[in-house]
Amino acid sequence: MRTLAFFNNKGGVGKTTLVYHLAAMLAERGLSVLAVDLDPQANLTSMFLAEERLEELWADGEHPATVFGALRPVIRGLGDVRTPHVEEVTDRLGLVVGDLALATFEDRLSQAWPNCHNRDESAFRVMTAFHRAMAAAAAARHADLVLVDVGPNLGAINRAALIACERVMIPLGPDLFSLQGLRNLGPALREWRLSWSELRAKNPDPGLDLPAGRIEPAGYVVLQHGQRGNRPPKAYQRWIDRFPAAYRTHVLNEAITASLPGTEVDPYCLAMLKHYRSLMPMAMDARKPVFSLRPADGAIGAHGAAVHAAHADFSMLASKLAASVGLALR
Repeated sequence: MRTLAFFNNKGGVGKTTLVYHLAAMLAERGLSVLAVDLDPQANLTSMFLAEERLEELWADGEHPATVFGALRPVIRGLGDVRTPHVEEVTDRLGLVVGDLALATFEDRLSQAWPNCHNRDESAFRVMTAFHRAMAAAAAARHADLVLVDVGPNLGAINRAALIACERVMIPLGPDLFSLQGLRNLGPALREWRLSWSELRAKNPDPGLDLPAGRIEPAGYVVLQHGQRGNRPPKAYQRWIDRFPAAYRTHVLNEAITASLPGTEVDPYCLAMLKHYRSLMPMAMDARKPVFSLRPADGAIGAHGAAVHAAHADFSMLASKLAASVGLALR
């Protein structure tokens, strides 16, 4: 199971939109993709599913067809994870449905982390619940790649979600807040990685499936910059120019000893995606990715050209992402 999380503790950078579009593009290009919504705000789920379906899934009760329902026995301390329901979006794209009730898992995860130091088997089962739920859903779906959306914070839910993932991609907006986000999350990822490595050795149950907790940085994507010609406006560019050094210093923990390439040619910058302006509300109304809009959806004239450009942008990003995890696209 190849797993990739999308994470920045700065919200509003377009992270969920990126996951939604990449999942659709990777599926379009032949992969079996599982999107997993581990953000208690469930924004990714609301992008995929209509309100009528959400009302069915989130009806009063245990929510058996959401990620919360799959984890409910662990949350209550009465059993182990269930294989999550996978909502079929297309024949190659499935969704593990998010749930606002997932926020109630935060306290259990906060308590479990220190208890793992005491070789508490139940604490290890709590800490690895996300990993085992995703593995079960991926196996049931025969998924090539699992994309995980998490919330914009450094809390216990995200810590458990990130140690369940092999790699993490960092979406950035062209502003000071994203720069500060890099400074915050780099040390947090290293601390989580190191601590989980130490905790794994204390697991009392050799039969329990534990994630490796590698959380390897997979690069960053700059999102939603306005564009003039082929370059972002100067107000954005001054922040974008600082991302290569900040990523190396705070995420990769490298010492900067030489001049660095600009973001446009930085090997760690996987893409710079411009704001698609009026295409995004059009896509939301049609409930499809920007690059899948058709004239019948209103994508005519300049909008049609922008749709083609978006398809090229996301196709290139999908190729880079797939290559980084050793998968081939058609």
